[in-house]
Formats: sequence, structure tokens, C-alpha cells
Amino acid sequence: MMFYRYISENLTNYINEGEIEAGNTGFDYVKLSDEEAEQAREDLVKTKGFFILPSELFCNVRRKAANDENLNMTLEAAFDHIEESAKGSESEDNFAGLFDDIDVNSNKLGTTVAKRNANLVKLIEGVANMGLGNYKDNSYYSLKGRRVNGFNSMFAVSSIPVCKKYYLELKKQITEQHCELTIATIFSFAPNEADTADGILDDESFDTDGLDQTSRDFLDMAISDYNKIFKTNFDTSSKGFQDYYKDLSDRVKKREVDLLIVVNMFLTGFDATTLNTLWVDKNLKMHGLIQAFSRTNRILNSVKTFGNIVCFRDLEEATNDAIALFGDKDANGIVLLKSYEDYYYGCVDDKGREQKGYEERIAELLQKYPLGQPIAGEQSKRDFIVLFGNILRLRNILSAFDRFAGNEILSPIDFQDYTGAYHDVYDEIKPKQGSKDSIMDDVVFEMELVKQVEVNIDYILMLVAKYHDGNCEDKEILVAIDKAIKSSLQLRSKKELIENFIATINTSTNVNADWQQFVREQRETDIQTLIAEEKLKPEETRKFVENAFRDGALKTTGTDVDRLMPPVSRFGGGSRDKKKQTVIEKLKRFFEKYFGLVSSGVSKESGEVTYLYGTEPILSMVAEEQVHYGTKKDN
Repeated sequence: MMFYRYISENLTNYINEGEIEAGNTGFDYVKLSDEEAEQAREDLVKTKGFFILPSELFCNVRRKAANDENLNMTLEAAFDHIEESAKGSESEDNFAGLFDDIDVNSNKLGTTVAKRNANLVKLIEGVANMGLGNYKDNSYYSLKGRRVNGFNSMFAVSSIPVCKKYYLELKKQITEQHCELTIATIFSFAPNEADTADGILDDESFDTDGLDQTSRDFLDMAISDYNKIFKTNFDTSSKGFQDYYKDLSDRVKKREVDLLIVVNMFLTGFDATTLNTLWVDKNLKMHGLIQAFSRTNRILNSVKTFGNIVCFRDLEEATNDAIALFGDKDANGIVLLKSYEDYYYGCVDDKGREQKGYEERIAELLQKYPLGQPIAGEQSKRDFIVLFGNILRLRNILSAFDRFAGNEILSPIDFQDYTGAYHDVYDEIKPKQGSKDSIMDDVVFEMELVKQVEVNIDYILMLVAKYHDGNCEDKEILVAIDKAIKSSLQLRSKKELIENFIATINTSTNVNADWQQFVREQRETDIQTLIAEEKLKPEETRKFVENAFRDGALKTTGTDVDRLMPPVSRFGGGSRDKKKQTVIEKLKRFFEKYFGLVSSGVSKESGEVTYLYGTEPILSMVAEEQVHYGTKKDN
């Protein structure tokens, strides 16, 4: 019920703030009719993840509760409608079953409807009179009747000496930065706890007698820190250590400890719903890995639906092996390869079906779709997509074999041209904004595989430099640049930018420096134009796009876009949805145009933002030495 009040107030305040900013100074969503509110449903679901009709807001249900003979049904309908509002959106999983724990028809509330409703009124009034403060300050959830904020995590390390280093460093940083972070550690003696261990976890041991004096002194010190925080009195004696273990376990489950550093304990048989991250700097494998990774798998209602594993070691192979052994052999991330010959020359699969190999499919490609010939007709385009998609998948697998190098059949230039044709068909038939589905919406494009062999800006600049060094006279290089751009899904959005730069080149051009300057100037011009045309908030817009370049993705869901938009009402024909969609499309074009070309970096001395090359991998598309122009820095 408290959560019901919270999301009602959260939504109401969000809507009211937006309308007041748009000039509707007397607006109050609480007083709006349900019919008028429906105008904003779609937008609010996209931004907030849910929708509540004014009549079903907590405050309005409360106002009528005492005189509502069907209060139980009113509440049940409101809860159902909130959950249903999220269906089909990104927040669907978060809201599914959100109110399952509230049974408004439970006999515990009363043996009759009247008695149940009377108690529901008392419950609503009790929640309404709670001093919860501003809704913005309430990022908490309920844990066994307690208000809890945030989650906690566990850090598995390889050895006691490593544990000591991490603990002391974190303790130092917490003090220096005045962080409100509670850390603790625990370990015991185990004969194979060292970094050279085989990755198999032993059963937990409570033996501290086997610890050397240095390790024991450190554990005593860490327990002493713990005692000061929680006003306890534990030590490393047999009884004291076991009591410490029990108390620590309880406080981790209650989220009173933010980070627990472990070596060989708490990695098996321990579960806490509030644990959402396991940090791993330790060799793990087989059942030991599964057991350790499972520490974060407890679901906490809709607040925590999954856990996170962050590895500081390469455990991919060990993870795949463990999942293949103990779980689904067809699980994602697990690839059981056939032989090189099966992929290259073809084979008969487990079901007796003949599977064409890479060699045969390439021969079919060259015979049916010779370079330089247009692909005419819907069926031919469909067949080309399927065929080249199969080639891309086989090529991706074969690239894992050393033997494939030199046996690709297609030259880099020919493969580039076919990839360009693949992109052309993709651009031609993919659904456009606002249009109906493509006539070939059942055809699967392997665009992710295409991206793995993308030409990047470094390669283009290499060609530009060659064009410059030839006194800007070699037109064949311009053709090669054009083909390279067309073969790259990422560079197609940058085609005009690159061509405009090439048009500025003369014999005195410094390709590296002038390109950087050109991109900076064009980017600034474009962002100023976008802000002016759509009347966006300058500071918020610049921050939004910088975050997008930093994260590698443009976030168009949630409330981020709303923060930079000009004030536009959601009601009364304000066309807010249309305006927002226009802004999103322009932001997408801007992002696609400049992403991968620049990254933002702030100078500590000047505070100015500078732009550097992105970090896409180099792909040599011709048989010549790779040349890098300019200094590349990581994003």
C-alpha cells in the first residue's frame, strides 16, 4: 500500500511539474478527468514505465474510501490497471505481479466484505498519514518490514594476502573520501585457498588455528573494525569466530554490510536477497564457479530481478564449461563447434540434412549475383539476403580457425562490395519511420555479423592521406573510399561528413589535424542548429549527447529526453508526442553521424571539452600495411 501511494505521488508530481513548466500554472493531475488523462497514457508509459488514471490515484481512492461499498474491488481494479499499463513496454517485467502480495479479499482482513473494507479504510488512512517526505527521497524497498535502501555485494578474492590488500585500500579510500560505506571480511584456513588453487571450492571451514600469525592478526584487526561499527565483541577464537560468522551472515542479509570481502567462505550455501553483485578476482571452475555465481540469484520482488557478476579474470571458458556440464548445453554463450571441414566444405547434420559449406555458398554467390550487376526483383533480393547471411554466419565461425586465413576465396575488396550491396538491400526494404512493416519483414538480416567486419574511420583516413599524398589527383582512391563507406553500416551515416571533408583537402592539408578540427566544428554547428530548431534546453541537450557518446547508446526511453525538451503540454492538443518523436529522430541522426568519430574529454586545467578519435578496431580491406594517423585514446 505504501508503494501504491509512492508511485501515485511520483507520477502526479512528474506530470504537474511538466505542465507548470509548459505554462499551465493551475494544472493538477489529481483533478483531471480520466478521459482527458488518456491523452498522455502512451507518452507516460514510455517515459515512466507505467500509467495511473486520476480516479485510481491513491489520494483519490482514499478520498472516497469511507463511502465506497466496493472498496476492495476498486483497489483490485486499480492494481490490475497499473500492472496492465506496463504490458508491451520495457518495464513490463518490473510491474508484472507487482501487487500479488496484496490480497484485498483476504479473510484476514475480515469475514465479510463490509469488515474487510472497514479495515482497508484504516490501512489506507494509516499509510496516508505516514510522514514519508518528498517522493523523490524515497528510493527504498521493504525487507521483512524494514525500509531498506540500495543493495550490497560480495568480493571473492584469490588469497588472504590479496584480501588484506583490498581491505586496507578500500578502508583508506573510504576514510579519505568520507564515504558512508560499510565493509567487512572473513576467511579461514584452507589448504588450497591460494591463487594456485584448481578453482574448485571446498566446504566452508571454521578452522582459524591453521592461519599463520600475520593472517590471524589481520583478521583480528578486521573483526575489531566490525566490533566498533556494530558494538559487538567478536574475535578469532573458535567460539568468537563462529559467533562472528553468524552475526556477519545476518547483517549481510539485512543489508547492514555494503561490501563483504571473502576468500573461501560465504561462496557456497549462503543466500541473501539483497546481494545483487559478485565481484570476482579468483580462479573458479565447475561446481565451484556455479556455486559462487549463484550467490546473487535470489529474486527480491520486482526491485531486484537478477544479479550481476563482474569478473577481473578471464573466466569465460570456465563459465561455458560449467554451464555445459551442469545446465543447458544449448545455453547462450556456449558454442560447440564442428570441424573446420564441416563448415568449409559442408556436412550432414544430426538430423540427416545436408548443410552447404562456405565454399559451395561462395560459388553460388558468384554465379547468381556477379559484382556490378543489379539485383532486380523482390524474390532475388530475398534470396540474396538469405545466401549472404549464411555466408556471414559461416565466415564468422571459420574465422576462429587459423586454417581459414588465405582461404576466404573472396578478396577483401570483393567482400567489401558484396557487403555494400547487402547494406543497399537493407536500406531499401527496412521499415521506415511511420510506415508499415517491410514487405520482407520475415527476412533476417545479419547486421550484427556485418558490424564485426566494419570499416572504421582510421581506414578511411588512411585512404584520404594517400589521396592527399598523390596531390589529390588519384580518382580511383575516391572510388575506393566511396565503396568502403557503402560497405559499412556505421560509416554510411557519416558519408556526407567525410565527403565534405575531402572537398576541403588541398596540398597543404594536414589530414590528421584538419580532420579533427573539421569534425569539432561541424559537430558544434550541428548541435547548435538542433538546439535552435527544436528550442531545446542547451545545457541539458549537450549533457545528454555527451552521455550518449560516453555510453555508446542513445537512451530514448525514460525521462532523459523530456529533460531537454521545450515545455509542451501533454493535454489539450499540445502535440507533445509528435514533438518528442521529432526530437528523438534528430538526436538519433546526430548521434549516428558523430559516434565513433569523437569522444569527449575534459581538460583538468582549462575545463574545456575536446574531441578525440573513437576506438573502433582497425580492419585492413586491402593488402597493404596498416597506417594510423593521429593518436587514439580510449573512450
